[in-house]
Amino acid sequence: MRILGLLKADESSERGDPPSPELMEKMGKFIEEVAKAGVLLATDGLLPSSKGKRVRVVGGKITVIDGPFTESKELIASYALLQVKTMDEAVEWTSRFLKALGGGECELRPIFEAGEGC
Repeated sequence: MRILGLLKADESSERGDPPSPELMEKMGKFIEEVAKAGVLLATDGLLPSSKGKRVRVVGGKITVIDGPFTESKELIASYALLQVKTMDEAVEWTSRFLKALGGGECELRPIFEAGEGC
C-alpha cells in the first residue's frame, strides 16, 4: 500500500524560513531511519506558495493565479511517499515524524492502484 503524506503549511513555511541546523540534523536522522526500514519512497519540502501558481479550467476557460495563496490552512509544505502494509503503519510513521518535527498536521491519502475500488 502506497500512502502520500502531506504536511500542512504554517506561517513559517509560507515565509520561507529555513529549518534550524538542529532540526535539519534531527529530521535527517529520522528520514535515514524511515528509508532504511524500506518505508520511504520519496520526500521533499516545497517552496512557499508565493513561488507557485494555480491553474484552473472551467467551461474551457483557463485561469492562472499567481501565489501567494491566502488560505494557508489548505497549503502543503512538504510531502512523503510511503510504502506500508496498512494505514495504521502509515499513522505510526507519521506520528513519529510529527514528534521529531515538534508538531504539525499531516494528511494521509492512499494512492489509487489499478484494480482497487475507491
